[in-house]
Amino acid sequence: MAEIKKPVSAELTAEQVKSIQDVCQQLGPVKGKLLPILHAVQDICGNWLPLEALQLVAKELDIPYGYLYGVMSFYTMFSVTPRGKYIIRLCESAPCHVMGAENIQEVLEEELGIKVGGTTSDGLFTLEHTACLGTCEVSPAMQINEVVFGNLTTAKVKEILENYRAGKTVDYRSLARTTIPPLAYPLPAEEMVLFPNLDQINPMSLDDYVARGGYESLKKAVTSMGQVDVINEVKTANIRGRGGAGFPAGLKWSFTQPSPITPKYIVCNADEGEPGTIKDRYIMEGDPHRVLEGMAIAGYAIGASHGYIYVRGEYYLSMLRLQNAIDQATAKGYLGKNIFGTDFSFTIEIQTGGGAYVCGEETALIESIEGKRGNPRVKPPFPGQVGVWGKPTIVNNVETLSSIPVIIAKGGEWYKNKGTEDAAGTKIFQVVGHVNKPGVIEANLGMTVRELIEKYGGGVRGGKKFKACQTGGASFGFITESQLDTPMEYKALGAIDGALGSGTMLVMDEDTCIVDVVKCILYFFQHESCGFCLPCRRGTRVLYDLICKIADGKGTEADMDKMLKVGQVMLDSANCALAMSPIFFIKTTMERYRDDYLAHLNGTCSRCKK
Repeated sequence: MAEIKKPVSAELTAEQVKSIQDVCQQLGPVKGKLLPILHAVQDICGNWLPLEALQLVAKELDIPYGYLYGVMSFYTMFSVTPRGKYIIRLCESAPCHVMGAENIQEVLEEELGIKVGGTTSDGLFTLEHTACLGTCEVSPAMQINEVVFGNLTTAKVKEILENYRAGKTVDYRSLARTTIPPLAYPLPAEEMVLFPNLDQINPMSLDDYVARGGYESLKKAVTSMGQVDVINEVKTANIRGRGGAGFPAGLKWSFTQPSPITPKYIVCNADEGEPGTIKDRYIMEGDPHRVLEGMAIAGYAIGASHGYIYVRGEYYLSMLRLQNAIDQATAKGYLGKNIFGTDFSFTIEIQTGGGAYVCGEETALIESIEGKRGNPRVKPPFPGQVGVWGKPTIVNNVETLSSIPVIIAKGGEWYKNKGTEDAAGTKIFQVVGHVNKPGVIEANLGMTVRELIEKYGGGVRGGKKFKACQTGGASFGFITESQLDTPMEYKALGAIDGALGSGTMLVMDEDTCIVDVVKCILYFFQHESCGFCLPCRRGTRVLYDLICKIADGKGTEADMDKMLKVGQVMLDSANCALAMSPIFFIKTTMERYRDDYLAHLNGTCSRCKK
């Protein structure tokens, strides 16, 4: 949750006033456009929101200023104090932390002559921390305005700053991708579900997508299949949600399709805020029409007429290419009214996030789409019955929806026969941290963690010994070397207190202090708590204070026991998954890496700086 600050006053120019009024008049009448309006106004004012700008927005939209400020202050990407021309966001997530982000912070502060939160005297740079950039394959990383710079070193940071000072900036629109290509393509093109078009088409070209069979699945669905037929095909495929929860997609759709309430909505969750998770960005940047086609098929299946893609605010290139794809598909009739001459109509719009990890939770995301603070709702009711604007809504993530066109084209049985009995189909796996080749691949489910690390990640970097792997994302458990031959599927990983989650594996070598990593992750969770429910609001803070006490050599084993008890209470009583998560990595690290904790209790940890 963003720090609450008092807005600073600044006199607006006549041009700024007119531009703000134009934005409000253009977007104000459209439901849920408060966040896009705030983003636009912040750009107009030069990377911040003066008090006068906020007051003008409140007046133009006819909403109370207090409500506007309450929404704005929830999201970390908005600032009510002046900032520089270039905003440097240094990632402090666990993947960047283990790769030396703190060292990069020292270099930046020295080179800029400011601390984090400060702005250089020439007004050129503002240095900020960010919880995660979603670019973990190039950790440590920073983002300057829209452009990501990764694999940072002292020399590289100095060169980047020199170039920006000299006016040699980078236009993100000219980039092929935000970071790096996939590591490898272990599957033949005809066996791929998600990556067959990556680097094979121009992602800005509808013609390229259509030439490779694009929108044929949508045509097949709306012209020759009934709604229930489409849902049954997805059920047959046995595809489970790829965002982390793993709920069967076809079953979820089947709950909403019979509802007589209209309109219905499809929401594509492209927030991707879980540290270590970088997969959806590859699809959105490299094959954006695949996302739209999957959404449209889902819309047809449940009887929805409109879709939202909720994209995390740092994914500028993804939003650019998705909007271009929406415009192209609408112009050609693949979106809009009477698609393929049928009575099915479906439109899509992009909603921009504002920097809040909790908005990856489906109901918090819905609240944000509606222009509110991203507080998760109490469930039930579930979004399938009461979602966006109180109407039936299906929320799936990018990877799930992007799998649908191939399932419709080749059939559920074809898809089901890939992977394992427990986990059908393909998955984008991500290996980050202390490996020689961090990155992503698409492969059949069931590959072992060891194979991902050694064959595709190139093994532990520098010839060092493996120590730990956090499975599935920042929310889940740590596994040891003896558990690396576990297949990456739901049951097998769950049996060892790990998780498939989003398919990301954070690898740590022998020099890693597990207490230090847990401290970093707990800082993330207490920072990202929305504050809605007491178990999370207070519990995350208590856990962070306790791990700091232990890390500083002032703790006891009783403090470790207290952490386990607090984590369990949070799991049992919190409102959403954010607060239910810490128990998993606390429990597994205390059981499997207890020596690291005891070294801190005894003041003998040789891995941490004294």
